Amino acid sequence: QVQLVESAGGSVQAGGSLRLSCTASGNNIYRVNFMSWYRQAPGKQREMVATFRDGGARNYADSVRGRFTISRDDAERTAFLQMNSLRPDDSGMYYCTVNVRERTDRYSKDYWGQGTQVTVSS
Repeated sequence: QVQLVESAGGSVQAGGSLRLSCTASGNNIYRVNFMSWYRQAPGKQREMVATFRDGGARNYADSVRGRFTISRDDAERTAFLQMNSLRPDDSGMYYCTVNVRERTDRYSKDYWGQGTQVTVSS
């Protein structure tokens, strides 16, 4: 069993910055394949914000490219999302997700955090 613990989000004025973290924990984790951040605003579908793949490849949504940076600490099994130059339309619930292979399983599985609220005021 894998658990994801997300840091608290926060409120910031437009142009400000926030940093989110997500740590995966569990007794049987064998390998973390990738870690991602998603977000969802009211009335909108959940969208991928940033993904850090095994091997170092990174993907970003067009709307955040150049402003957000995803990083990963494999030793701590933690993903970070540095958000700079925040805009009001960045507001929403941010979710961490991780694809993990456990020692007891042949295949990997996806796990989701509970989400953390980010609010950007104009």
